[in-house]
Amino acid sequence: MTNHRCPVLRNRLSGLLVAITLIAQSLFSLPSHAITAEEMLADPALESRARGLSKQLRCLVCQNQSIDDSDADLARDLRREVRQQLLTGADDATILDRIRQTYGDYVLLKPPVGGMTLLLWLAPVGFIAVGALVVLAARRQRPVADNSLTADEKTRVETLLKGGKTKSERQNP
Repeated sequence: MTNHRCPVLRNRLSGLLVAITLIAQSLFSLPSHAITAEEMLADPALESRARGLSKQLRCLVCQNQSIDDSDADLARDLRREVRQQLLTGADDATILDRIRQTYGDYVLLKPPVGGMTLLLWLAPVGFIAVGALVVLAARRQRPVADNSLTADEKTRVETLLKGGKTKSERQNP
């Protein structure tokens, strides 16, 4: 190899090394969680249940993040509450129900299907249907315009297309 090609090869290899490093880091990095070591329970089975419950509860501050992933103070308080209830021997359904009674259905990342949730899901479809009906009704009520040309207008168009002057243009020079 000649000396002038070494820097080019070195740049390509360093670029390749950076790309491989970034890909490996994104593939093998572990997701970060907001749970601190102090919050974790000593019993692995209870901790696993606590993590499962935390992933089902919405952080009311972050809104679309579970309390398991949130750093907000309220999420930390909810994680502590879940762990305290687990230590008292409550089952998962009871814990979720108690928290839902306190904070409402919104605290659940997957709220139960009920009247209000169905209304929220179906409302956009209803609005689109009503809009389509309004457009169709407006189109039916509008009279169809007669766009056909009179004989006089047709001769004027033909004359203009041929490059000649129309009768009114010849009268008003």
